[in-house]
Amino acid sequence: MEEQTRPLPNDFFKDWKEREALAEGMIPLIGKLYRQRNISTYMYGSSMVNKSVTDIMQDHRFVRQVEHNEISEFDTFPMLQAISNLPLGQAHIDIGKMVVKYQDDEKPGRSIDDFLSKELKDIIGSETKPLPEPQDIVLYGFGRIGRLVARILVDKAGGGDVLRLRAIVVRKSKIDHDLEKRAALLRRDSVHGPFRGTIRVIEDQNTLVVNGNPIKIIYANSPSEIDYSKYGINNAVVVDNTGVWKDSEGLSCHLMPGISKVLLTAPAGDDIPNIVYGINHQEITPDRKIISAASCTTNAIVPVLKCLLDEYGIKSGHVETVHAYTNDQNLIDNYHKGGRRGRGAALNMVLTSTGAAKAVSKAIPELRGKLTGNAIRVPTPNVSMAILNLQLERDTDTEELNEFLRQKALHSSLQQQIGFTASSEAVSTDFVGSRQACVLDAQATIVNKNNCILYCWYDNEFGYSCQVVRCLEKFSGVVWPSYPKTFQSDSE
Repeated sequence: MEEQTRPLPNDFFKDWKEREALAEGMIPLIGKLYRQRNISTYMYGSSMVNKSVTDIMQDHRFVRQVEHNEISEFDTFPMLQAISNLPLGQAHIDIGKMVVKYQDDEKPGRSIDDFLSKELKDIIGSETKPLPEPQDIVLYGFGRIGRLVARILVDKAGGGDVLRLRAIVVRKSKIDHDLEKRAALLRRDSVHGPFRGTIRVIEDQNTLVVNGNPIKIIYANSPSEIDYSKYGINNAVVVDNTGVWKDSEGLSCHLMPGISKVLLTAPAGDDIPNIVYGINHQEITPDRKIISAASCTTNAIVPVLKCLLDEYGIKSGHVETVHAYTNDQNLIDNYHKGGRRGRGAALNMVLTSTGAAKAVSKAIPELRGKLTGNAIRVPTPNVSMAILNLQLERDTDTEELNEFLRQKALHSSLQQQIGFTASSEAVSTDFVGSRQACVLDAQATIVNKNNCILYCWYDNEFGYSCQVVRCLEKFSGVVWPSYPKTFQSDSE
């Protein structure tokens, strides 16, 4: 990629207002492409759908910071406008990368229209959909991960012809207005903020209407009580967020009338594949009935480890996770079956175990027996850090290693899994809402010949939930054409 620079404006305020007006003009174009044609637009992997004016401008600024390329709204607006005028089929299009590719085009003076006619020729006039028919989805459990997966599914509903959240299964509580209370937890979140949209409660029908999506609330104590076909749900995928069942025998109990597949949002036992999307999602074959999306920590560390293994080789290593407290711990000191976890989560750093290092071998068999791991639960409600202390097969240095991972974050098929920050001021709350499985903190990288220590932030709730939905799309057979074709991605 050729570095593009832009002279400083003579009048910063005028320049801001002009770019602000262009970003404002992008919003209806982005919305029309998404809602009418199911075309999702991105800025270097960051979705532009349902973004505010300042959000869009900040996404441009991010590119300038990490890519050293001065693309601006003056470049992206004409590109987006030209794309919106084409009769395109459903796809994912990265506007920022399309602009950079156009700027690097080998034919000087070539018009945007000519460039797009060649670049997007495969989907011009296309009627092909990511799925032949919409896929019904059922959430079994509606806790932290369940509610975030619900938010993501509703946000990605588009024209309604891909994944459709049809039902949520919960246990009936003994309190009045149970449905309203569950809606309130979806509507407002202390960590992730308010839900972007509207939620209507229809109590006499046990239904939530979320941004126009009717979602049936099914009360049950076990999967065996439910006949989903009674609710018009067919061939659905159940996403089990409870973690009650973790083996094939237990999870098979979900395969009731109306259900064809099960996805577990926790590490699984026996022969169930633990999938880290981006690394071993090829194991999600059409004949699979049950899969696991592994754990948040496994999803955070596996993509980085795989990159390092392929490029440098890994002799051995230790993974230390500094993890936000979870609902498994006690708020104040009280009895707990687990060691140390009975002590107050909001008051203590709690040393505990993690199976993430061992679980890595399910996604990367070459690392079996090479990693150890531990965890420290700390008094924050969300965002964790994985510290990778590794002995590589060959020497490197800090600059080379950071640049290698920056390229992986921006220009590889792992851009959804690996993020990159060069900020010397980044702290944990800056990564709330991060859609990547992890974000490398380049300022903290330490390298001494073949020994390296990497610090990887991850939103253990939202980032993990995004990985779950990516697995869910693959499990459902969703295939998105992605542009520009520097690499091909299966989904958002």
